[in-house]
Amino acid sequence: MTVRKTMLRILTQSAPTAAGRIFEMLEDGKIFVGVSRNPDDSINKPEYLDLKFGNRHGLVTGATGTGKTVTLQVLAEGFSKAGVPVFCADIKGDLSGIAAKGEPKDFLTKRAEQIGFDDYEFDQFPVIFWDLFGEKGHRVRTTIAEMGPLLLARLMDASEPQEGVINIAFKIADQGGLPLLDLKDLSSLLNYMAENATELSSQFGLISKSSVASIQRGLLVLEQQGAEHFFGEPALKITDIMRTNNRGYGQISVLAADKLMMNPRLYATFLLWLLSELFEELPEVGDPEKPNLVFFFDEAHLLFNDAPKVLIERVEQVVRLIRSKGVGVYFVTQNPLDVPETVLAQLGNRVQHALRAYSPREQKAVKTAADTFRPNPTFDCATVITTLGTGEALVSTLEAKGAPSIVERTLIRPPSGRVGPLTDPERQQVMDKSPVLGVYDEDLDRESAFEILAARAKKASDSDAAKQAQPTQPTEGSASGRWTLPGFGDDDTEQQSKTEGRARSSGYQRETVVEAAMKSVARTVATQVGRALVRGILGSLKR
Repeated sequence: MTVRKTMLRILTQSAPTAAGRIFEMLEDGKIFVGVSRNPDDSINKPEYLDLKFGNRHGLVTGATGTGKTVTLQVLAEGFSKAGVPVFCADIKGDLSGIAAKGEPKDFLTKRAEQIGFDDYEFDQFPVIFWDLFGEKGHRVRTTIAEMGPLLLARLMDASEPQEGVINIAFKIADQGGLPLLDLKDLSSLLNYMAENATELSSQFGLISKSSVASIQRGLLVLEQQGAEHFFGEPALKITDIMRTNNRGYGQISVLAADKLMMNPRLYATFLLWLLSELFEELPEVGDPEKPNLVFFFDEAHLLFNDAPKVLIERVEQVVRLIRSKGVGVYFVTQNPLDVPETVLAQLGNRVQHALRAYSPREQKAVKTAADTFRPNPTFDCATVITTLGTGEALVSTLEAKGAPSIVERTLIRPPSGRVGPLTDPERQQVMDKSPVLGVYDEDLDRESAFEILAARAKKASDSDAAKQAQPTQPTEGSASGRWTLPGFGDDDTEQQSKTEGRARSSGYQRETVVEAAMKSVARTVATQVGRALVRGILGSLKR
């Protein structure tokens, strides 16, 4: 991309409402956001987001219909032109148009003329469409193991005892060599734990059968809500959302979230996992000249709704530390009160669209938003926030030495890509040319916990049946045929043989662990509780 220095030229001084005409040319290392205006409505100066501070995170807020989505598109286009990959969610489907060249519309050309944007040109941007359900984009998956116990418990809204059982399940899987890839892997392991709760509780802590049953019901609910599409392989590789094209533009990954929003908790957990994966896999880069990736978290309030304190603390920690990985996180939401203060303090670049102030909570939100800006002596922020028009916002970005700029009332520039959704054939054309075409579109079901547990149960059952067919009684100390996971309970074989001998002599035989395991696997095969998630975002911080 050819980058030119900014030149401001005031050509006319006509009406007081149009103090000058500004010709905007891209300035090195900056994204053109819009043009500020004075209290008398005259044009003031261009407003930029400095790429050097793009990884210092940001916030875009405003009521419905005030222009948040267009602002998101403008920022995504700016980062893409600068060679920065972008990941964002498309809640309503409107953002898909960024993959097509813009079209001249009255409100776009009028805004360009209003701000003196004579260099305004339409463009199209490289886009990869993603979809957890594989309908409007390439499939996105992760494994249960990569998701981790903390996020999985959050997704299931698990209680503290249930979260403890989930942690034990992950521990058993790690020590027993049982890959947890999808929902049926976790379900089969939970069945085994329930059938052998007494033995396992002595090694790992209390495993309540009622807690296991509640978790199993939660897995069934997740399956019905579509989480089975999210857990499994091939899992998403972070490198596939950090691409640039042959023009030097950063690829914009657009997640189709219209259907996903039917399960808000899954949506929030998925994006949180993705942040965690970025944090875990990317190297430290300090403060680069531009971000390695920018991540837009739309409908951010879903992340924090009813979230436990420990989760909010982890989110704050990830947001604070991921900056050093060169990743910028931008939260997009209706109300600044949706974001906890500890997280809000990490967000240096702010775009505030209009807010309504009809209720006490809304009035508090207006005051909170106004107080977070560096004041402008020419107007009162709290008053202006309630009177901003569509496509107009209060903007404050980080400037020299990372200090916030004085807030300015800004007319947001029109985007270069299409404003509005793609048609289905247009979307398919983009997908057919995708750099990840065929990589994630087919399921992969390799051997994992479900298959391993079933194979061990069958082997143990065959061995036990062969021994019972022999006419002689087993001698003390001989192999009992009982089935255990590697490393669990192998030292009490002799005692088990004695117990079995006493049971046979009395004419009564208890159900063996082998039989219990076989029943467990049979139940799991019957339920087939789907595919699923990966140990991610906060898993490493939990350890």
